[in-house]
Amino acid sequence: MISEKMYELGTKKSTIRTIFEYGRKRALEVGEENIYDYSLGNPNVPAPDFIKQAIIDILNEMDPCDVHGYTVAPGNPKVREILAKDINNRFGTHFTGKNLFITSGAAGAITIAFKALSEPNDEFITFAPYFPEYKCFVESVGATLKVVPAKIDDFQIQFDEFEKMITPNTKAIIINSPNNPSGVVYSEATIKQLAQILTDKSNEYGHPIFLISDEPYREIVYDGAFVPYIPNYYANSIVCYSYSKSFSLPGERIGYIVVPDEVADFDKVYGAVAGAARVLTHVNASSLFQLVVARCAGKPSNIAPYEENRNLLYNGLIEAGFKCVKPEGAFYLFPQSLEPDDYAFCKKAQEYDLLLVPGTDFGCPGHFRASYCIKRETIEKSLPIFKKLAQEYKNK
Repeated sequence: MISEKMYELGTKKSTIRTIFEYGRKRALEVGEENIYDYSLGNPNVPAPDFIKQAIIDILNEMDPCDVHGYTVAPGNPKVREILAKDINNRFGTHFTGKNLFITSGAAGAITIAFKALSEPNDEFITFAPYFPEYKCFVESVGATLKVVPAKIDDFQIQFDEFEKMITPNTKAIIINSPNNPSGVVYSEATIKQLAQILTDKSNEYGHPIFLISDEPYREIVYDGAFVPYIPNYYANSIVCYSYSKSFSLPGERIGYIVVPDEVADFDKVYGAVAGAARVLTHVNASSLFQLVVARCAGKPSNIAPYEENRNLLYNGLIEAGFKCVKPEGAFYLFPQSLEPDDYAFCKKAQEYDLLLVPGTDFGCPGHFRASYCIKRETIEKSLPIFKKLAQEYKNK
């Protein structure tokens, strides 16, 4: 009568959302100020003032039919040219508007990319810890997702394990750097080694293996960390980007796909992107916010509050006895849980009104994710609670 798979996806909420909703109910019982909710990655830094001014100027200056009407499916041609020039200025590339396809955020971008590339029996590979929705997105286009186990000492890539997973059916590799949930940035050495392996395997199998780079956190980096721009290292790269985090616009759903000229069969790949967007019901991304991000391209993101929160939470957890790789970007910590069963640990943390997400959901058991894009005062109040939790484990 119905698709059981779709019913399952629609009725079985993600662990993250389940924990968040529990927190909303618990807040009604004990007060919002007594809930330490680290579940959602929802930016707490307001959109910059220049975003608001751009919206006002566009609404005041432009013809409403141009502001709110349809654009062509790949996006407003003038907007794509502006965004391409911004990318070129930052990364030394040579894109034009024809290399960009504007999407409804990063989720829209990566789903379209998966659909565009996928054929029967295809396999996609990603690296733990990874964004859980990759599995849902990949399987929705009829492909299989394979996950390389985490290298937990630094969350770079276990290349020996990775090479074992590559087969003639491997269509694409998915990377996310800065990473959700670890906050780790893949080093240039890691990217170079990855590119070399993919080049060698593509030659061996006689077909390109694509590298899909999911980059919603690109601008949120600390301590001068360098985030390699993937098309500069590997020809068959596709970049999926979003302004949700850099400009604090998650609800506006605006991002893009970059398909470089160097990609094998560029015209076919870009055409497949357009076709995938069509069957996934993409008409065009928000006309207004296409204009907004074009006016604000190249302007700085405000990451200072996130960096302050990172330092506060990281130092506090280390002092309490937790083990954690210090994140270089994004706004997540991914410490080891205080017992091997991360679900049990997160359940115990709930008794202290600490809302944490089990690492198993990210393909990395024995860890938990704490999203620190929250109020600084919440972090400050939670640190003694983390210490109490850690002390309970020490006393066992």
